[in-house]
Parts: sequence; C-alpha cells; structure tokens
Amino acid sequence: ADRFPQVKAFVTQDIPLYHNLEMKHLPGADPELVLLSHRYEELERIPLSDMTREEINQLVQELGFYRKETPDAPVPEEFQFAPAKPLPTLPPLQAPTTDGKTPPKHNKGEHPDL
Repeated sequence: ADRFPQVKAFVTQDIPLYHNLEMKHLPGADPELVLLSHRYEELERIPLSDMTREEINQLVQELGFYRKETPDAPVPEEFQFAPAKPLPTLPPLQAPTTDGKTPPKHNKGEHPDL
C-alpha cells in the first residue's frame, strides 16, 4: 500500500515540471526534500510525509525552483541555476577588515576571488 499518495502524485506529476529538481527513490525511507549546495553539500532536509501535493508545490516554489509549463519547455536564462542563491562566501562590498580599514578597490575587470 502506498503510504504517501500526495507525495507520490507530486513526484510523478510535478517534479518533471521543475528545473534542477530531481527525485531519488530510497526504498523504505520517508519522503523528504534534501537541499544541496552547488557543491552537492547537504544544506537542509525537509520531511514531506505530512504535506499535501499542493503544499509541496508551494514549498519548492518558495525555495526558488523554477516551474515550467511543460516538462520539455525551455528554462529562461536567469533561472538556469535556480534556486541557487548568491554565494554567501563573497564578502559584502567595502566591508571593513579586521584592522578597521576598508579593503582596496578593484577594477571592474579584475576578479581577485577567481
């Protein structure tokens, strides 16, 4: 017997519409959404067992996953890496360093962090 019909409906009918969202079936495991960084490091686990299909759809859209009209519809360029957020490791602009001085300014063409 299927213990999670709402989750199964989401997996079979909705996941194909989301860009960068994939399903891995683990027999016997309760369904959960595992969020990974761009380096495939686990960021968060969200249990889906008690959620309705509608709630799961709302959740993944709030997390920034792009939903296509059809499974093979093109994804706009600005959503190619969605739901990736800007890297938190980048320092804020003109943040004071530990000695209180601001870091040196760089020319637009320079990428000192690359």
